[in-house]
Amino acid sequence: MMRKTVTTKLLGSMRGFPSHRVNYAVNAVARELIKSRELENDELRPLYMDFQATTPMDPRVLDAMLPYQVNYYGNPHSRTHAYGWESESAMEKARKQVADLIAADPREIVFTSGATESNNMSIKGVARFYKSKKKHVITTQTEHKCVLDSCRVLEAEGFDITYLPVKTNGLVDLQLLEETIRQDTSLVSVMTVNNEIGVRQPVEDIGRICRSRNVFFHTDAAQAVGKIPINVSDWKVDLMSISGHKIYGPKGVGALYVRRRPRVRMEPLQNGGGQERGLRSGTVPTPLAVGLGAACDIAQQELEYDHSRVSMLANRLVRKIMSEIPDVVMNGDPEQRYPGCINLSFAYVEGESLLMALKDVALSSGSACTSASLEPSYVLRAIGTDEDLAHSSIRFGIGRFSTEAEVDYTADKCIQQVKRLREMSPLWEMVQEGIDLKSIKWTQH
Repeated sequence: MMRKTVTTKLLGSMRGFPSHRVNYAVNAVARELIKSRELENDELRPLYMDFQATTPMDPRVLDAMLPYQVNYYGNPHSRTHAYGWESESAMEKARKQVADLIAADPREIVFTSGATESNNMSIKGVARFYKSKKKHVITTQTEHKCVLDSCRVLEAEGFDITYLPVKTNGLVDLQLLEETIRQDTSLVSVMTVNNEIGVRQPVEDIGRICRSRNVFFHTDAAQAVGKIPINVSDWKVDLMSISGHKIYGPKGVGALYVRRRPRVRMEPLQNGGGQERGLRSGTVPTPLAVGLGAACDIAQQELEYDHSRVSMLANRLVRKIMSEIPDVVMNGDPEQRYPGCINLSFAYVEGESLLMALKDVALSSGSACTSASLEPSYVLRAIGTDEDLAHSSIRFGIGRFSTEAEVDYTADKCIQQVKRLREMSPLWEMVQEGIDLKSIKWTQH
C-alpha cells in the first residue's frame, strides 16, 4: 500500500517526463522501499557480484592488521620510543609490499586515504606546481568522477583541459592523443582499467608517447592493481593511484606512486607535519597501511591464479547468458579488458527493473553514474551506446571469492528475469512482429 501511494505521488509530479525517466524514478523509489523492508526483516543477504564497487576483506589481511589495532598502537612518526619504532617498521614493510606489487621503489610510495585522494593529489598537485610554464592537462571522457571533477576544478582556476573522446570499444585513440599534446601540456591522466565497462587502456603505449613528449603520465589503477601484472618502469608511468578496498584490503587507505627519476614535482593538497615526503601530511594509520601491504603481498602471490580463475568464471557467465538470451550486448572491447568486470546491455529491458527482479544478487546498474541520476551512464554515452541500451545495462563483478555456483545462479536468474520482463514489454512484442522501432515516430502528450 505504501509503495502504491508513493508511486502515485511520484507519477503525478513527473507528468510530461519521458517514459524511461519515469520508469527509472519509480524503480529507484521501489528499490529504496525494498531495501528498507529487507533490512527491517533481516532477510538473507544476496549473493555478492559487485566486486568493482568494493571487495570483501581477505581474512589474512585482517589477521595482519589486528595486532596494530590492539597491541602495537604507537604513532609511526614518534622517533623517541619503541612504540613508534615498531609502528614505523610495520609501516615501512607495508610500503615495500605495495612497491613490490607494481615494481617500484618503496621511497616512491605515498600512503593516502584511497584512490580518490591519490587522483586529486596527482592531477591538482602536478598542474599547480607547473602552472607558471604549463597550463594544459589531458584526460578522457570515461575517467572516474573524481578525475573529471578534479579537472573541472582546474578549469575554474584557468587551466585548459582536453577531454579526449574514446572509440566505440572504449579505448583511447593513440594518434589523437599524440596530436593533442602541446608544448604547455603538463599531465596526461588515463585510467588503466575502466571501473564500469572493464576495458584495459594501452597504458604502455600512452606512457611511451608521454615520455617522448616530456609530459607526465598519471593513471588511475584502482581497478587494475593486484589483478593484472604491473611494472611502472616498463609502462613509463609517473604517477599511479591505488585503492585498498579494491584488492581485498581495508577501506580508508590507498597509495600514490610518485616517480623519483625522472622526478615528478607536485604541490601538496594537505599541509601539516610534512609526513610522506611532505606530499601528504598527517599521521599514517598503521593498521590500515599494514592491511594494504598485506593485501598487496597476497595479490602478488596469487595474481596469476586469481586472474585465470576470474577469467574462467567470467567466460562461464557470459557464455551462459548469451547462449540463452538474444539481443544482449557486451559494452567495451571484448579482448582488451579485465575479465572480472562485465557490462551487458539487455535490449528492451529497463536496467533498474532487472536489478529489482534480481534482488537476491548484489549487482549494479550501468544506467546511471550516480544512483540519484536519471541520465544514462556518461561512460556508455562516451562509447556511443544508444540511450535505450545504456538504460538497460547491468555490471557483473567477479572476484577472488566468487564461486561457480554463484555464477551459475546469477546467470540462470538473469535469463529467467530478462525473459519475464521482455514478455511484459510492448517493445519486445513489436520487435518479434518484425517492426523496426527506429522507423517509428513517437509523439509525446
